[in-house]
Amino acid sequence: MSNQEEKLHKIIELGCEISQIKDIDLLLEKILLEARKFTNCDAGSIYVREEDRLVFRHTQNDTLQLKLPPGKKLPFATFSVPISNESIAGYVAVNGSILNIADVYEVGTFYPFSFNRSYDDITGYRTCSMLTIPLKNFRGNVIGVLQLINATDQQGETIPFADDDEEIIPYFAINAANAIERAKMTREMILRMNKMAEMRDPKETGPHVNRVAAYSVTLYEAWAIKHKIPQTEIDKNRDVLRMAAMLHDVGKVAISDNILKKPGSFTPEEYQIMKLHTLYGANLFSDVSSDFDESAGIVAISHHERWDGNGYPGHIDRVTQKALPGFEKEDDLAIGKRGEEIPFWGRVVALADVYDALSCRRVYKEAWDEKDVIDKICKESGKQFDPELVEIFMECLDTLRQIGKLYSDHAE
Repeated sequence: MSNQEEKLHKIIELGCEISQIKDIDLLLEKILLEARKFTNCDAGSIYVREEDRLVFRHTQNDTLQLKLPPGKKLPFATFSVPISNESIAGYVAVNGSILNIADVYEVGTFYPFSFNRSYDDITGYRTCSMLTIPLKNFRGNVIGVLQLINATDQQGETIPFADDDEEIIPYFAINAANAIERAKMTREMILRMNKMAEMRDPKETGPHVNRVAAYSVTLYEAWAIKHKIPQTEIDKNRDVLRMAAMLHDVGKVAISDNILKKPGSFTPEEYQIMKLHTLYGANLFSDVSSDFDESAGIVAISHHERWDGNGYPGHIDRVTQKALPGFEKEDDLAIGKRGEEIPFWGRVVALADVYDALSCRRVYKEAWDEKDVIDKICKESGKQFDPELVEIFMECLDTLRQIGKLYSDHAE
């Protein structure tokens, strides 16, 4: 088999791999990683088209990553560029063709754009060779741009991207673009489900559920690495958890407006009804036909349990809404699950949800100062929260802060 045939075979394999990923953020990360491996380059970025702009969605840089402590990730960036000839990515989106530049500092006057060196100046990184690829769907529309930076040889020296990369990478780009469109549709469907809850409860906004999901994935990934979980399993679980966490409170659609939108405190009877949103949410996914259904049901029913056993709904029958035999309390309610009785996904999302609720403004409260939020979470270690996850939370604070900025309430 020739080198060209091997590369084509690899492209087909990669197309199958990325088609399995349903969450858009994790898909973009995977596309960029595999494209970089395929072309043996040091760094890269990926943009997604939103109307007449390209939104910067993900970046990777091995050189800068090595300068960070183990487990830390590069800072998130949130910006967009117009689809015009003013930038390299914009130019490729306008013209719909690949652009292979040996040294972006030496573009000269041949092209209508110039390379923006500001990121290099801030980080001390030297961008040199760049391969920029339009991501076209099956209709031929550009839905994003993939930018690969600094191809390297076997000695790790920066070299121009090979000409045959230009011939092979478009096949990968087509698969990537179609996978992105499918993942965007999945995300939009999940957000529409949450929109129903948002109409009933203004706290359930798009940024809120995106933050909770991203926080959850960050905590899980750090925990999984610590426990030496295989990367293939981590990737699969991240994809499922990301979507399941977005729907943690979807059961609120079944709660009466008289309770859900009540401005004051709940009566004990109203609070018991409010708690049922965990059961209603779980029952939406009771016909399990996929890992997602199973995980979404687990998250919905268990994200209000507490490590000390004082949460809800506890050991309860989803259908009858009664305590399971042997788990009844004096008031006919169910004894709460405690410790590792609580499903792991529920423990993760519980911490992510409370962190976001305390950190953000609500109609009934102002956002807490970060110090107060952290103090509260640390005090609840071993009470409300899994103590190991609180330790991991503290280790991931920088990443969690960046996620908060990426999905700010002002982003909608």
